[in-house]
Amino acid sequence: MSNWFTVKVKYTKQLEDGSFKSVSEPYLLNAMSFTDAETRIYEELGNLIRGEFLVTGISRADFHDIFKYDDTETWYKVKISFESGGEDGGKAKKVSQNFLISANSVKEAYDRMNESLNGMMIDYGIPSIALSPIVEIFPFNDENQDQVGKEFTKLLKSEVAEHKLGTKTVFSSSGSDSDDSDNEDSFIEDQFGEEE
Repeated sequence: MSNWFTVKVKYTKQLEDGSFKSVSEPYLLNAMSFTDAETRIYEELGNLIRGEFLVTGISRADFHDIFKYDDTETWYKVKISFESGGEDGGKAKKVSQNFLISANSVKEAYDRMNESLNGMMIDYGIPSIALSPIVEIFPFNDENQDQVGKEFTKLLKSEVAEHKLGTKTVFSSSGSDSDDSDNEDSFIEDQFGEEE
């Protein structure tokens, strides 16, 4: 089972004016463990960063889903909240979940989030949207993935991901899609989780 990890990397970056500056940037990647996350970040950034770089921190990221649009590399962290339970006379419980979405502005992030969650059967609110420092995301790419997984990925990218606001790819956390039926604590399914 894979998870999302935030990996902070420190390196010397060449700025647009030609000067050099030491920077620390966070990257988000999908990995099996902390060790796998460190190994993967060296593989992913080895060809992108000139010179040496140092991993200064790795932490587990708490994102329910990640919605990537092809028109921007700017990321926003969107928090949604909703009430669960209470149907059987029990007390309703407030639940919050975090999403990451690429957008060009806060307003666009808000609109894209609402559109991405339009298939939900519950009322939800968006209490906060904040610009994320994430530089880039690296989803899990298993070369030994079975054929069913490859076909699903193709379907998701070609048919389902076409969106009136642009092309969108959804990266789900473990347990957020097909595993939801077995998890009583999970309350949200995206619009792609149901068969039509």
